[in-house]
Amino acid sequence: MRIGVDLGGTNIRAALCSEGNIINQQNHELVHKESLEETLEQLKTLLHAVFHPEIKGIGIGVPSVVDIQHGIVYNVTNIPSWKRVELKDYLEKEFQVPVYINNDVNCFALGEYHYGMARGYDPVVGLAIGTGLGAGIITDGKLFTGANCGAGEVGPMPYLGKTLEYYCSGNFFKVFWQSSAREMAEQAGQGKPAAIRAWEEFGHHFGNAIKIVAYAYDPQAIILGGSISRAFHLFEKSMNRSLTEFEFPESLKKLKILVTDNPDITILGAASLVP
Repeated sequence: MRIGVDLGGTNIRAALCSEGNIINQQNHELVHKESLEETLEQLKTLLHAVFHPEIKGIGIGVPSVVDIQHGIVYNVTNIPSWKRVELKDYLEKEFQVPVYINNDVNCFALGEYHYGMARGYDPVVGLAIGTGLGAGIITDGKLFTGANCGAGEVGPMPYLGKTLEYYCSGNFFKVFWQSSAREMAEQAGQGKPAAIRAWEEFGHHFGNAIKIVAYAYDPQAIILGGSISRAFHLFEKSMNRSLTEFEFPESLKKLKILVTDNPDITILGAASLVP
């Protein structure tokens, strides 16, 4: 058994995991984000709630760059007090078991590879579409993180004078439509033309992001996750139209673009960090 943790800027989710199954899960809203001491205490309390004396270790996914070797996280997204946190040392002293930390989207990709939609595919890229655009890469059965845990981060890549993330995340609806992805999805579901057009435009840009990923990594499968992936039916057609401009059509025919069906897959991926 292992513990997996999905630590986000809004919620912390932790679970006891065994062979791809979640046995006990606890979810807490993250409070007092301006205080490092209080957020660490909340994480510790959550872990105690799922801890089992027979666990092999704790795996944690965080929305940040991670010094994987030393377990230090830097500048965690939406948690202002987490500038530099020696998280591995802190938790190993408390629980006396090995702790492994990685980027949360890397954990998403790892979970899909071992237990989800990406089983049987290699290489695989996981793309998380939400308030931002993140990516994780699996190749030869292993997570590829790069030298600084930043491999595959396509979101900051330059695109149309901004970045891919500017056009391929929730930011697109906020900036160009003065709305949110959720609101625009509801309106599109009601048949409102402006919302339908917004999702078509989003799909065009997201298709370009898929092309960049395909050119860079030539994966067998791309797995989509994050809140916006739930609206895939609203932008799939325009995304596919954008993909018709891909330089290698035969490769594109083999590429599988799939949407996650497991809301807990990042927890399972984090748990799989533990050998």
